[in-house]
Amino acid sequence: MSESSAEHPPFEIAGRIVQPNSSLFFDLEVARLPTETGLAVPVCVLHGHKPGPVMWVNAAIHGDEINGVEIIRRLIKRIVPSELRGTLVAVPIVNVFGFINQDRYLPDRRDLNRSFPGSPRGSLAAQIAHLFLTKIVSVCEVGIDLHTASNHRNNLPQIRSDFNDPRTRELADAFAPPIIIKSNLADGSLREAASLMGKRVMLYEGGEPSRFNQHAIVMGEKGVLRVMQKLDMWDAPRSVMEVGAPSLYSESSSWVRASRSGILRSFVDVGDIVFEDEDICAISDVFDRNREVIKAPHTGVVVGQTKLPLLNEGDAIAHIARAEIPEGMVRQQKQRKTIFLER
Repeated sequence: MSESSAEHPPFEIAGRIVQPNSSLFFDLEVARLPTETGLAVPVCVLHGHKPGPVMWVNAAIHGDEINGVEIIRRLIKRIVPSELRGTLVAVPIVNVFGFINQDRYLPDRRDLNRSFPGSPRGSLAAQIAHLFLTKIVSVCEVGIDLHTASNHRNNLPQIRSDFNDPRTRELADAFAPPIIIKSNLADGSLREAASLMGKRVMLYEGGEPSRFNQHAIVMGEKGVLRVMQKLDMWDAPRSVMEVGAPSLYSESSSWVRASRSGILRSFVDVGDIVFEDEDICAISDVFDRNREVIKAPHTGVVVGQTKLPLLNEGDAIAHIARAEIPEGMVRQQKQRKTIFLER
């Protein structure tokens, strides 16, 4: 055995061996269909030419959230093991059942991201969750869980993470999304289960379900690469490291909900800064009678929004994150709205 191979041993995952400076594609079988056809989770492992951290990136825990699938495809085409220090484990489709059926859930209607840590003898969701934790997460140190909005909504690209852990916050800063939102660990989520195993996990949200959103995809790809740069896994070029405005930070957010049923006409979009008591939408009937204008409950950034114009009372309309907004961004936003209204 050479000195270099002794210093940087092969990587073992799910019973497979990946040699340094090489890649491996394999299928992790999860279940069988009633037809006896096997169904498997696709996995790609890039094992670098030098030692370094082990990071996983996954997408489509919700089967209709497909932006992350494209983000991972672009990452795998871009990164080669000879330029990598450490190991990247990429899992583009965790919920293969939902992905095939273009559905958020599994066939038993369970939410996979509320089924962790799972069980080898539980429901289908529990079995997949257990398999993913034991075969993938257990051999990694850091993870990025890629999501989009759900239920006909659109999300501004954002990172949700733990502000209390300094290292996780550093990695979120390195990702450099438009906004970083403090997010508690949801019961049964991958982020909760992995955190309890001592892993650092960030959740990326961007775009809407069942659609490719190029802005969210490009921002997600560059964000993952910046995190790899921060971990000293990969040397990112200037085009990746250049960012626009610094990330905003939000410790809380709230949904604006429909006060009545009707047809929605929104005056704002994701990424817009809104000010307390500003008109953000109107709800009326088809003839615009009985019109009711909804105002922003507080100043913040629109980080999520429904794309459906037909509303029932209580439906979520806009998700507004509280944030300290620089004066320059406020002036720019007010100017943009003035131009828009003049048209």
